[in-house]
Amino acid sequence: MSFIVGGKSIKNRLFVGTGKLPDYSILKRIYEELNIEVFAVAVRRINPEKGKGYSVLDFLPKEAVIMINTSGARNYKEAVKIAMIGREITNSDWIKIEISGELKYLLPDNEETLKAAEILVKEGFKVFPYIFPDLVLAKKLEDIGVSAVMPLGSPIGSNKGIDCELLLKAIINEINIPVIIDAGIGRPSHAAKAMELGADAVLINTAIATSPDPFSMTKAFSMAVSAGRLAYEIGLPKEQEHASPSSPLTDLIRGETK
Repeated sequence: MSFIVGGKSIKNRLFVGTGKLPDYSILKRIYEELNIEVFAVAVRRINPEKGKGYSVLDFLPKEAVIMINTSGARNYKEAVKIAMIGREITNSDWIKIEISGELKYLLPDNEETLKAAEILVKEGFKVFPYIFPDLVLAKKLEDIGVSAVMPLGSPIGSNKGIDCELLLKAIINEINIPVIIDAGIGRPSHAAKAMELGADAVLINTAIATSPDPFSMTKAFSMAVSAGRLAYEIGLPKEQEHASPSSPLTDLIRGETK
């Protein structure tokens, strides 16, 4: 079930975002008991005073993989600046480029994201661009050397699930780097569907962080991700337009009515 991404072998295909979490103290438990390895951390939410119990970094195990998030960036220059600051603070070179082109739907600005990715790849980052599902852009990002692409399932925090299946399938089928579906996944069943489509991983934040029980919700998502991936690897049955009996229609017991 493990896969290689960003130069690391990752066993758990559920990545967890730390924004909105009511209590960072559960992160250690999520890492140790659920084996979640990758945590996305927005640079703007990092309190630089590490070691005093104020920063999310104080609660993440040293062995965990930190994915720096440039959320809040409005253009490629801001994203690059945030990435540089994030690497300095966290010592991590994993960077999720998140550039919002507008504020109502928080849709990613694909053009600015490509510009930022070109710079950050050259700066030695492991680059994970958050994008609107666009196969042409995904191929361009693959060509410049990003570690994965992160197309949205639906708008951030919408909990709408996989709302653009055809566009996601095109990316999954046509590029050769990992595809991590990010944003909009609100239920474990959404995560399972993403994995059944062939995604390599999913990143969940809002649905976990706003749950009354974030730890148990993380566990539910982790189980769904594992189930969906296993089903994908086994091979799902084809859908049909007509019924197909689950038992043979021969040798049936027939009786005469009087």
